[in-house]
Amino acid sequence: MPSVTFYFDLGSPYAYLSAERLDVMIREAVHWQPVLLGGLFRLTGRSSWALGDYRRRQVGMAEIERRTRSYGLPPMRWPDPWPRDYLLAMRACTFAFETGRGRIFTMQAFRDAFGRGIDLSIPARVYEAARQAGVDRDAMQAAVRDPRIKQRLRDATDAAFERGVSGVPTLAIDDELFWGDDRLDDAVAHLTSVSAV
Repeated sequence: MPSVTFYFDLGSPYAYLSAERLDVMIREAVHWQPVLLGGLFRLTGRSSWALGDYRRRQVGMAEIERRTRSYGLPPMRWPDPWPRDYLLAMRACTFAFETGRGRIFTMQAFRDAFGRGIDLSIPARVYEAARQAGVDRDAMQAAVRDPRIKQRLRDATDAAFERGVSGVPTLAIDDELFWGDDRLDDAVAHLTSVSAV
């Protein structure tokens, strides 16, 4: 059976769009792996399309809103400002997976951010998402300061980069990488072909 890994960061609206469709499109077990997009940017020498060129940002946001509609998802509501620093949110996400509530927390946080326009750079908003996902707030607050959790996120980001992941969302099927929400259909087709062998 092929190994399937979904690499994501809570600050990525494209990762949100893919996350909303994964369970419907892929029947196989998917390992969800939080990584720090800012860390990948540092390792690759790139930066976000949403920073810098205003026109490029507006075109990108309009494309995401178009895809949101085409997928039948609730209207996109952008956090203001966006993007921000999601380091604490990604540490929280890393901890949530340790508690067995990772996917529930991830979807709560994604929907808060891009369905409700909630700024996940504000710690209280992250802790509220954790509470709604059934993660203990006090444990979460301690975890985001825990050197072990910090290192785990760094290690996951480094390992993703070493595997060839340069951005999110990326779906890895064994050694094949499919980067971008627009590659999800290709990833599913590839998975179907290798699963049939």
